[in-house]
Amino acid sequence: MKKLVSLFVVIALAGGAVSAQGPLNLYGRGASGTRGVVAAAKPEASQVGVEILRKGGNAVDAAIATAFALGVLEPNASGLGGGGFLIIKMADMREAVVVDFRERAPGASTADMYQLDASGRQVGKKSFEGGLSVGVPGEVKGLLYALENYGSKKLDRMQILEPAISWATKGVPVTVNLASIIKDNFQKLMEFEEGAKIYLDEGLPYEIGDTIKNPGLARALALIAAGGEDAFYKGPMAEAMVAEVKKRGGILSLEDLATYEVKIRKPAEGTYRGYKILSVPPASSGGTHLVQMLNIMENFDVAKSGRMTAATAHLWAETMKMAFADRGKFMADTDFVKVPLAGLASKAYAKDLAAKIDPAKPMASATAGDPSKYESGSTTHLSVMDKDGNMVAITKSINYFFGSGVVVPGYGFIMNNHMDDFVFRPGTANSIEPGKRPLSSMSPTLVLDPRGRSFMTIGSPGATRIFPAVAQIISDVVDFGTPIQEAILAPRLFQMASGALNMEGRYSINTYEALKKLGHTVTVRGDWDAYFGGVHAVVYDYDKGLLFGGADPRRDGQAFAY
Repeated sequence: MKKLVSLFVVIALAGGAVSAQGPLNLYGRGASGTRGVVAAAKPEASQVGVEILRKGGNAVDAAIATAFALGVLEPNASGLGGGGFLIIKMADMREAVVVDFRERAPGASTADMYQLDASGRQVGKKSFEGGLSVGVPGEVKGLLYALENYGSKKLDRMQILEPAISWATKGVPVTVNLASIIKDNFQKLMEFEEGAKIYLDEGLPYEIGDTIKNPGLARALALIAAGGEDAFYKGPMAEAMVAEVKKRGGILSLEDLATYEVKIRKPAEGTYRGYKILSVPPASSGGTHLVQMLNIMENFDVAKSGRMTAATAHLWAETMKMAFADRGKFMADTDFVKVPLAGLASKAYAKDLAAKIDPAKPMASATAGDPSKYESGSTTHLSVMDKDGNMVAITKSINYFFGSGVVVPGYGFIMNNHMDDFVFRPGTANSIEPGKRPLSSMSPTLVLDPRGRSFMTIGSPGATRIFPAVAQIISDVVDFGTPIQEAILAPRLFQMASGALNMEGRYSINTYEALKKLGHTVTVRGDWDAYFGGVHAVVYDYDKGLLFGGADPRRDGQAFAY
């Protein structure tokens, strides 16, 4: 399969240079239109969003309908039992707004709730499987908040949720990707009978081409459509949720659900070569470190060093090292911890960091800097933009594929395992506290062009690989004028504060050898490796009067337009 995919890429790229946001389009992944584009991790979900636009809904209506549909069509990655972040910039809004619907720690949580061995490693798997891994879910409140406050009001809640209900009822097609994920998580599914009833076929993995129906999930969505958030956070559904999580060793309570609140936050902001970057602040680290990385790269003539060359790859690797060192030391939920956000996003701080990069050799590892002196006082993603420049980006997750494994009986949705995103020892910025949101890397991002116009909506799944992937694609588009679909198809790299530089295999052998000669330890991962995320984006080409959507073959992504 890998060879076949690579062959198609070679054929696609052999068509010659592509100007502006041109026609490069692997397997029909991309799309262009004059009125609106939806790019999501499932083609059926993108179609849901476009149909909402056709019915007169706005970009928010389309995004929320798409998000609920993704929870059905890609149940391994997100859903009612999870959480996330979204960012909205409507054409008539002076400022963008972030809706933080990240999970939070249950009220009975403690900093030492997971057993650690002498080396500080967790004993067992309670932080990522079973009831004790479950954080208080925020998806339903977050999505409905956005719909109620920014939707067009032309379509009611039932019309927005009906496509998701329909897919849960008639069944989701099992793709190559979903079949592989089910097989990889077979043991987890077997351990929880409610999940096994839905996602296994009489105890065996579903095969490609099969259909998975989930009438319980259809029922849950219908109740939410009729009763709003209270149908989820109070009453029989909440009681069933709490009972199942406790049965599996968890501590979620009815009070945790009833008192959950979304947080409305100001975006993390920055600029890159005249383009304005708007992303999400903590409890996501993604937006701030996305800005930090682009600030560092802005100190170098990337266009001159070249696209996918060793020199440019070296700059990215060193930049990522320093960003991740700062992330590990400073980042946490700002409702609980003071984080030097202004310093981390400062151009002056980035200039200091850029000066540490030696073009002739890599640093062995990076340590956190001092941004304080610059202070002034398995996830999914979808992107939507319409002809008026209304933009929405949503990244949401249940964390690992199939989350905690806990499925709520009678309602068919999977509970998250985002408690695993905390640090399990007391005294760190990201240690567990009741009500605290665990640190995330989700980075739904909007970009304005130098004239202040809506230009790009972008984001990705992929844990800590999220904001590096988003940064690389923004740079590719801005520095090289690369069409969005081609930028998404391009191979990516990833580097933590120390350790090996991870690269996709489609980097050239010359780049690979040159990086090794510089002194990098390079790990080459497979072509189209889901490890590097699944970016979905929309770009507005004002010269052509067209919106271009790009979708990622590392997932089942596809964009649709009209």
